[in-house]
This record gives sequence, structure tokens and C-alpha cells, in this order.
Amino acid sequence: MSRCPNCGKGSLFVRFWSLRVRDGCEACGFDLRKVDTGDGPAVFVTLIGGAIAVFGMLFTEVAFHPPIWVHFVFWLPATVALCLGLLKPFKGVLVALQFHNKASQA
Repeated sequence: MSRCPNCGKGSLFVRFWSLRVRDGCEACGFDLRKVDTGDGPAVFVTLIGGAIAVFGMLFTEVAFHPPIWVHFVFWLPATVALCLGLLKPFKGVLVALQFHNKASQA
């Protein structure tokens, strides 16, 4: 998911923790400057991560009836961690899909 969509060997992102896509693949030289995922990864991560977090919160509330501070202390950081953890893989998948479908910004 974090590899060049052309060769599968070079790194897609500038750094391990970065979401910025490289200008070109260091292994095959493929030009990655035209890659533009826009807000796509954020939308999918918000929908999927939010659905998982809300289901977890509702299940916890119905099953255990904890005080509201428990939800804030546990579910708020869990939601942030889930969304941040999903963002880079989803961006990598959308870059790969853009390459696979030959979609570019002319």
C-alpha cells in the first residue's frame, strides 16, 4: 500500500509518517507528480472510522451503561487513533486505484 503503483518496489510517500507523495519512484523513475487523491482518503476514513467508533460507543453504552466521562476518555482517543491509522493506507489505495484506472489530471 505504501509502494510505487508502477513497480511495487519504491516508496510512495516521502517519509514513513508523511502523507506527501514523492515526485517520482526511486526504483523505476515513474512520475508521481500527477497523483492527486484530493479529499477521498479523508472522506472514506471519516465514514469507516466514524462508523466503527459509533458502533463501539453504542455497544458500550447499551451493554455497560458507563458514565459519560468514560466515553470521552476511551472513545475520543480511540477514534482519533483509528482515523490516523487508516489515513495512510487509504491514501495509498486511492493512489493505486488512480494509477490502475489511468485517471489523471490531464
